[in-house]
Amino acid sequence: MSRRLGVRDLEVAGRRVLVRVDFNVPIEDGEITDDTRIRAAVPTVQHLRGRGARVVLASHRGRPNGERVSDLSLGLAAARLSLLLGCPVELAADCVGPDAEAAVDRLQDGDVVLLENLRFHAGEEANDDAFAAELASLAEAYVNDAFGAAHRAHASTDKLAKLLPGAAGLLMESELKHLGDMLDSPDRPFLAVLGGAKVSDKIAVISRLLDVSDGILIGGAMAYTFLVAMGRHVGDSLVERDKVDVARDLLKQALDLGKPIYLPIDHVITQEFSADADTRVAYRDTIEDGWQALDIGPATCDMYGQILARAKTVVWNGPLGVYELEPFAHGTMGVAKALSTLDATTIIGGGDCVAAVEMAGVADKMTHISTGGGASLEFLEGKELPGIAALSEVE
Repeated sequence: MSRRLGVRDLEVAGRRVLVRVDFNVPIEDGEITDDTRIRAAVPTVQHLRGRGARVVLASHRGRPNGERVSDLSLGLAAARLSLLLGCPVELAADCVGPDAEAAVDRLQDGDVVLLENLRFHAGEEANDDAFAAELASLAEAYVNDAFGAAHRAHASTDKLAKLLPGAAGLLMESELKHLGDMLDSPDRPFLAVLGGAKVSDKIAVISRLLDVSDGILIGGAMAYTFLVAMGRHVGDSLVERDKVDVARDLLKQALDLGKPIYLPIDHVITQEFSADADTRVAYRDTIEDGWQALDIGPATCDMYGQILARAKTVVWNGPLGVYELEPFAHGTMGVAKALSTLDATTIIGGGDCVAAVEMAGVADKMTHISTGGGASLEFLEGKELPGIAALSEVE
């Protein structure tokens, strides 16, 4: 029986190992505001350093569209990683070509260099053979530790893995174990919490989770498309009118399977989208025209907490309100705190939920926090991710 090659399987002493990481981190006013993805890469880097590898890190940041954009440099990521590792991390001036080659040639055993933004070259997103070959020339082995980019068939996640022995990093292994075990053999009851703005982003996920879970709790703007599908009045709340029939079909699927879909029973509503907005709570379908719901209400938050209290496995993807604005953060924060008290496996499915559990101060209480928003969704849908499929297997 074959298995995926892992970083522990590689002979790395004295060898150059190119590690695809995901340092696509948010930066405001010249400061990294969330270094979760950088911290998540540290165990793999330290493992390789401890075994005498010469570590070459590669990442993208943002969407420079094949052009060099100074604001999307990885300089701040290199500086933060240096602090986390307690050793210098040089930023190479480029990811391929003479500057990259010179930086890699300077490495000694245990040293680390970070290549400049891969997407400064159009060949990265084009999955270009020549660009992948240039990257491959910098190393003798390849490790993919960028779960957040594993759903993209790009040169550094797909073609490169076919040019060098390709292994999964420690973070990648952890992501696949936690998400895979959750879908294949969860402790039950297994409940899913889904939020965010659009039903269209999560149609396949909802359908799959109805098959494998014991129920779904829905919040965020997507809830109002479901409520309209049930004939409820939602005022000026965001609704995907072209997905109402889809929502109705999903509700029928849930009914046929005997799996509950829980929807908000009250709502925090407002007439303006701002941090100092006047708000009130509306019950059931009493949202008046001119008002919109931007968070689940306190009764829904309590109800969801009681439902989750019996769970043994929970996956959460998508905020339950506009949590970035204080008047509409209480639902998301409440559910985050409820999850932190459970005697259960709690998996945070990337994206905004990572920031939410950090904001709630309960990130350390979660079993697993995924670093991949889009990748997590596609994995939950059951799709094969190119960056994982490309990794080498052994008997």
